[in-house]
Amino acid sequence: MVRIAAAADIHCTKASQGVLQPIFARAAAAADVIALCGDLTDYGTPEEAQVLVKELAVANRIPVVAVLGNHDFESGKADEVRDILCQAGVQLLDGAAIEIEGVGFAGTKGFAGGFGRYSLGAWGELAIKGFVREALDEALKLEGALARLRTPSRVALLHYSPIAATVQGEPCEIFPFLGSSRLEEPLLRYPVTVVLHGHAHHGALEGRTTSGDVPVYNVALPLLRAMYPDGPGFRLVEVPRGATAPFREEAGTASAIQQAVA
Repeated sequence: MVRIAAAADIHCTKASQGVLQPIFARAAAAADVIALCGDLTDYGTPEEAQVLVKELAVANRIPVVAVLGNHDFESGKADEVRDILCQAGVQLLDGAAIEIEGVGFAGTKGFAGGFGRYSLGAWGELAIKGFVREALDEALKLEGALARLRTPSRVALLHYSPIAATVQGEPCEIFPFLGSSRLEEPLLRYPVTVVLHGHAHHGALEGRTTSGDVPVYNVALPLLRAMYPDGPGFRLVEVPRGATAPFREEAGTASAIQQAVA
């Protein structure tokens, strides 16, 4: 098995020096991979990213894979934040896929829009259509990343939730801003072993995709701390280590996302 220490919503600030090191040190001791699911910084500044890199140094013996969250875009310097993290060895996924220890990782930030029949439709004002298009574009990124993986075990990293179950506990009025069912369609088209996300600080720890056979874990650090005050500050997930398997594309089949964009 490959052990993954997963957390999200770290919200590293300039005052976080020394605060996050114990979490990352324990994660490195317990796991083979660290997975960070967005909101790595609080205001998305390069200074915060530099602090985070220093905190992560205690875990430099194992790979760190991550996606960005909405907070990482707040100051309009997401590219600088990304560069600082990548230069420190963090493998950031933005519609990309990688293989670590025989396990495939695919990830993107995701976006909002609501769930199921309550999903926002691309109708009316241009601003609404642009909002929905952003969700569709993020879903396409995830689909493209999953399609490139050839490993039997696949882990999907998101910041926003792909299902409503893991945002339960948040005020229902903000459900549409916590995730989108459009992110789930690629997970059903290209089956995954587990889904990791954050963003819902007061949501539920876990749920399952609508197919019922894929676990979805909300690994937001505020939620983990609330549920497990004496816990390590991350969720440890084990997935099977496997040899590379042949990949087969479904010829002539357009996904629902591609049809929606067309």
